[in-house]
Amino acid sequence: MHYPRLSLQLALLPLLVTILMGMPGLAMAQASPFMTGATSLQTNLLAWLTPVAIILVMVLGGMAMANRLSWGWCIGAILGIAIGFGAPQIVTWVRGMFGV
Repeated sequence: MHYPRLSLQLALLPLLVTILMGMPGLAMAQASPFMTGATSLQTNLLAWLTPVAIILVMVLGGMAMANRLSWGWCIGAILGIAIGFGAPQIVTWVRGMFGV
């Protein structure tokens, strides 16, 4: 006597076991989509900021050689570069101050 329904169930059993074994991995995936997006944004901004900072330092050097440099521009550029590249450390420091 042939039971087609039972043979189909036995054929799908390895597939069902494989799917169920993969489910705990999905349940453990607790990465925040906001943090993923924020990290991507930070990486992209640093990728853009690196050549801009290099060109800015070159322009400031050229202006200093031509004696056309104001110290306000120089200090502003240095602070801007420091804040741009040090943003992750600054955020960690501020969060540590407030216990977040």
